[in-house]
Amino acid sequence: MAQVVRFGVSIDQDLLEAFDQKIVRKGYANRSEAIRDLIRDELVEMEWSKEDEEVAGTITLVYDHHVRGLNDLLLELQHHYVELIVSTMHVHLAHDRCLEVLLIKGPAGEAKEVANRLLSIKGIIHGRLTATSTGEKLK
Repeated sequence: MAQVVRFGVSIDQDLLEAFDQKIVRKGYANRSEAIRDLIRDELVEMEWSKEDEEVAGTITLVYDHHVRGLNDLLLELQHHYVELIVSTMHVHLAHDRCLEVLLIKGPAGEAKEVANRLLSIKGIIHGRLTATSTGEKLK
């Protein structure tokens, strides 16, 4: 286990009060936990900024499955990126609406590429790439 280091931070009183209110709303036990999460979030952003860095994430899609050719196009893209897409989950939300979640793991550049391609397809009502990390560089 890594050694824990204590350090001091100077911060404006109003900013600290706003931060304290936020960490209480989110349920953090203390400021240290909240600050660690902020640092991890920034490190994940740095991972995703490097095209060749191995990352993980999800692509969430809500779509109208009655749009002609949409299901075939979604399957074709998923097969094209078979090395990147680890798993998928498909849920029927309503008569004509589906939700699909794709778990991805691979190079950041390729992950962003497949997300952009999927999110721009006609018939996709809403979608989002959620970027996270494989955790290898986060402790």
